Amino acid sequence: MIQFNVEGMSCQHCVAAVTRAIHERDAAAQVQVDLPAGRVSVESSQSADVLKAAIDDAGYTVVGTAGA
Repeated sequence: MIQFNVEGMSCQHCVAAVTRAIHERDAAAQVQVDLPAGRVSVESSQSADVLKAAIDDAGYTVVGTAGA
């Protein structure tokens, strides 16, 4: 499980956009978004760098990563 601290998420549209962006890189990924905490947890076969790029490409800023 990889956890990202993400800035800029404020609503369910943001949750959907981040989830969709990750699923575009790994359709089988399990994504959990904790909106109040600004945290995205992902179980994926993709690397943290690939997932971070997906979140960045969706227009959100990853400010920290934890887990592997």
